[in-house]
Parts: sequence; C-alpha cells; structure tokens
Amino acid sequence: MAPAIQTQGSARHGPSRLQDYAMTLKIDLLRVFCAVAETGSLSLAADALGRTPSAVSMALKQFEEHLGAPLFVGSRKSKLTPLGQAILTEALQEIAHFARSVRRIEGLAQATHGEVRLAVTPSVAQTVLPEIIKSYSELYPDVSIELRDLDSAGVLAELEADRADIGIAALPERAGFERFELFCDPFGVVCRADHPLAPRWDSLTWADITEETLIANGLCDKINDPAFETMRAGSRLFVHNTASLLALLRAGAGISILPMRALGAGEDDLVFLPLKDSKAKRHVHVMHRTEDQLLTPVLHFTDALRAASFQEI
Repeated sequence: MAPAIQTQGSARHGPSRLQDYAMTLKIDLLRVFCAVAETGSLSLAADALGRTPSAVSMALKQFEEHLGAPLFVGSRKSKLTPLGQAILTEALQEIAHFARSVRRIEGLAQATHGEVRLAVTPSVAQTVLPEIIKSYSELYPDVSIELRDLDSAGVLAELEADRADIGIAALPERAGFERFELFCDPFGVVCRADHPLAPRWDSLTWADITEETLIANGLCDKINDPAFETMRAGSRLFVHNTASLLALLRAGAGISILPMRALGAGEDDLVFLPLKDSKAKRHVHVMHRTEDQLLTPVLHFTDALRAASFQEI
C-alpha cells in the first residue's frame, strides 16, 4: 500500500483521513501507470485520462520514486522494464477489482445487487411465494434469493439468529422486529377428492369427522376449538413436513386439518372442505428487523410482500 503523503495542513485531519487519501492515491497512480503502459505515450495517456501530460508525468514519477525503480525503459515511455511488465499485470487486476467493488456497492444501494434471505413455512413457500419471487426477480435479476422452509418456531429462530432477513409464518411479536399480517385463511378438512366426506363440502361439522383417522400436523396447535381437542388427542400419526403430509393424504391414509391456502392450485386429487362450526383461522405474518437495519434489496422485497393482494377468505 502506498504511504500516506503529507500535504500542507493534512496532519490535522488525523490518521483515518490520511489512510483514505493514500488509498485514493494508490488507485489513481495505478490508473495513470496503466494508461501510459497501454498507450505508450504520455500525451495519449493524458488524453485518455482527461489530464495534462505534465500531470501524468508527475504522477508517474511519483509512482516510480515510491517503488524505487524505473517502470519504463528511457524517457519515451514506450517500453516497459521487466518490473514494469510485472506490475502492469497486477495493476490491471487491482483496477478491475476496484471497479467491481464499486459496482457492487452502488448495486446494494440501488437494490440491483445483494441478497435476500427468506425463512418461511412450507405451505407459504409452495403456494404464496412463487409469484412474488418471480415478479421480484424480474425487477432485480442480480439479487440472489435464499429460501428455507421451516415450521413457525424454526422461522423465528432463524430471524433471531440473524440467519434470515425476512420471516413469513404465524409469528408472535418480538422486540427489535417489525411485523405485519400477510393474510389469514380458515382451517378445514383436507382429504382425497374421492373421500366419502367430499360430497358434503358445504355442510361438514366437527361432529361429522370425529370417527375419521386424523393425521395431525404442526398447524393443529393453532386450532382452539374444543370439539377438536378429543380428535387431536386420539391421533396416532403426526407429520411435520407438508410434502409428506400431502403424500399421505393422497394415499388415503386419513384426513388432516389445514388452512385453505395450504393446498396449491395443482392439488387436483385433494380437496379442502370448510367446517361450518369452526371459526379457527391461521394468521400469517411477515417479520423483519426494523427498517433502518435492512439493506435496500430486503426493503424492496418487503415492499413487494406488502403490495401482494390476498383476497380475504
């Protein structure tokens, strides 16, 4: 790294200002050197850099004095010394690296680059997020998105451990985080489309399903209806993973109680049956740290979530 160069009055600015100045000077000297090496002329390099030939000559001299060895053979600057040739390779790489870093920094500020880390429940990942992610990625194609599907407790743990920028699940309020409701949907019976219960889709009650084989799941904790307690207590099959649960339902292993949006549009072999005597609903929230702690790409993703239109069910 080039040494800090003292100019009149520079000492009062302190070490950090001198270090910043030295870094700027280093990149500037490398640019001057590369321009002269590539054009083979002080005047042509000056034209390319928008400077005077004397300014280019002075900067080049300063660089050579710092190195303690000449970079060019003779005064015409048309041929590099072996040292100059070796330094040219390094200098070009350094300038390219600096330019990439500047582009990444500017991209982060403008939300054109960066990363958004999502922790969501499986049903949301499968049925709600795909269109939102698709639209966001079309607007910001250089922003990478990492998605983890977990249960609500896992989503909260990822947020608190700062392993996720945004969590989407049934989440409690937490100090230091902001939360808003994305949607809510009612619980009902999910079973095969050819199940004997299916024709009664508009008239089912808890009493009609008490003798059915229940496949319990993590969302059953959200249902407080007393009529469901006995049925849940008698269940001998509990499945955490949504994909595994739906596979068991397709196989006819029983029925389950799920929110309406847990079934995607492509689940033609399964049906959702509302329960007339239940008011139980799942409330899905978006949670993230306060906006002053979020990078612009994450802020824009939260905006996309807020703008998503979910019809009340």
